[in-house]
Parts: sequence; C-alpha cells; structure tokens
Amino acid sequence: MEFRNLMFTTEQVDSAERQIVEQSKRIDFYLTEFSVELLVSKMRKEEFEIPAYQREDTWEPQRKSRFIESLLMGLPIPFLFFWESPTTGKLEIVDGAQRLRTIDQFLHNELELSVMNELTMLEGFRFGDLTEARQRKVKNRSIRGIVLNEHADEQARFDIFDRINTSSKVANDAEVRRGAQTGPFLDLVILLATGADFMAQAPVSDILLNLREREELVSRFFAYGDGLNGYKDRVEPFVTAYAERMNKVFTEKPDEVEVYRKRFLETMAFVGTAFPNGFRRTPKGTATPRARFEAIAIGSYLALQADPSLAGRVVDVAPWITSDEFKEITGGDGANAIKKLKGRFTYVKEKLLEGWK
Repeated sequence: MEFRNLMFTTEQVDSAERQIVEQSKRIDFYLTEFSVELLVSKMRKEEFEIPAYQREDTWEPQRKSRFIESLLMGLPIPFLFFWESPTTGKLEIVDGAQRLRTIDQFLHNELELSVMNELTMLEGFRFGDLTEARQRKVKNRSIRGIVLNEHADEQARFDIFDRINTSSKVANDAEVRRGAQTGPFLDLVILLATGADFMAQAPVSDILLNLREREELVSRFFAYGDGLNGYKDRVEPFVTAYAERMNKVFTEKPDEVEVYRKRFLETMAFVGTAFPNGFRRTPKGTATPRARFEAIAIGSYLALQADPSLAGRVVDVAPWITSDEFKEITGGDGANAIKKLKGRFTYVKEKLLEGWK
C-alpha cells in the first residue's frame, strides 16, 4: 500500500532523496572478521590506533569479567568499528577500545576473573589457568568488525562515534564531544582542564578523571558563563551545541581563544584566593560536586564581571559557604532546571559582592 504525505511537494521529496544519496556517499565501509588471537597480536604490535576521543582503561574488573564470560560462553559480541587511515594504513578504533583492551589483558594473564554470573567456577582464573584446548578455542573465536575505508571522509568517523555513543550511552558527554567536536574550543578546554592550579582546586576520582570530568566542568563554565539562552533544562544538548558554536567562533576569530583562556584563569585565581577549599566541601575533600562547582565558578565570574576590583579585595565566604541555604541551592531534585541554575549563580554572585561592603 503506497502512502504519500501531501504536505510535501514533489520537489521537496526529490531534494530529500538527493540529500540521502549525497550523505550516504560519505560512509564507505566493508565488513571483516578478526580472530581473537589476531586482534590481540595487532594490539601488542600497535597496529591499532586509539584516538584522543577514546576513553582510557576505565572498565572496572567486574565489567571486564562479565565481557570475558560472554566471550567464553559464545554469546554475541558487538561489532568493532574502525577507520582505515589513508596515510598509515592502520586501523583507528572508532568504537571498541575497552573490549579490545580487556581481551588483550585476559590473553596475557593480566586480568583475573572476578564476579561471574554463570561461569562461577572460573572466578579467580586467568587465561593460563584454562585448559590448552579452551585457550585455543578462545583464540580462534572470531569477532566481526566494520571498517570505514580510506574513501570515507574524516568527519564520517566522528559522526559514527557520536551516534554510537549517544544512542547507547557507552561514553559520557565529555567523551562524545571529544570524538565528535574536535576543534579549537575543545583544544582550549583540554588545555585548561589539565592546568596544575585547576586540578588542585577541583579534585576528582581516578575513574572520573579518565571519564574527562574536568573537561566537562570547564565546558560548563564557558557555556553557562556566556548565558543560558536556549537552555531547556537539559545540560548535554546545551553544552554540546555551545561547543560546536564556539569551535566555529574560534576558527573565524583566533584571538578569542586568548580572551576565553584569560577569563577562565582569572576566575580560577579568584576562587583560589576567596575559597579556602576550592570547590571541595571540606579541606580534605576528594570530590568536586558539579552543582557546587557551577555555583562557585559561574557566580565568581559574574561577580568579577559586575565589579572587576573584587579580584584585589579580601572576601569572607565563611558566613555562607557552609550554610544550609547554600547546601540547598547546590543539591536536591531538579538541580539542572534553569531556575535552579540561575539561582545558584546569582546567590554566589550576590554574596561575593556583599562580602566586602
């Protein structure tokens, strides 16, 4: 049964079809299969390239064990995605780095299996503890891969990484931006996120560090600091759209990079002077709550914008930084609702401007 939506003209339908054809030309790929033994060999020989936007080794032991359990049981393994470099011929891992690392570690006896759901008798085993026959079967197991060949344009691999990880939530927001939105803005974010002073002021756990948490904080600082126009109570699409826009701005106006770099460093210098604990809740705190960071960082920036002389004054934050009121505005339900965001920025801004009067 043919269905035709009369809302669109023949010309519009034809234009849509041409767009599909044109965009499809960018995705040129082929299917392949690798034995586990070959995958591990290529990992050790560094024949696979792991790009900057891929995560560090962040899978916890239990998750690695669950994956190996699936491999041993012959359960379906998700496709690996690669991009064939036109210059080196090496395969860049677009998606699957965690799985490949886990397989490599297991076959080299670097991974001890922990909590297993079905194969409970294997808890505590390493690869070398399996029978020789089982070891061969594991090595012979094949995993399918999709390779974007050299004719696929470079943006295609970022598009695929973005779609894979925003649909499956394998990667977090900062990681997706690393993969899909490389450019001068992201370069600045990465640079500032690794500054010694900022790292001291904003401690994060090793897991969050590998998940680019400080990059997320820096991105939010700039996005919120430039205003909340277009914000719809969802952080990820707002910050991602902002990053895309700023990549274009920095490309067209390179001098703006220094303006934004100075903005961040001056604000962090003020925070370091005015807030004894930085973004921590306590002097010995080892975490940086996002809402607390946003309140202090954006509130400080807005206060400095309102009165630049504040940077040279002694501001006493002790009367309110540990108050129940401040705890309330930096926590609780709906923390990312626009009213909550504006509330915590304004609260800190006004307290800082009042602090030395």
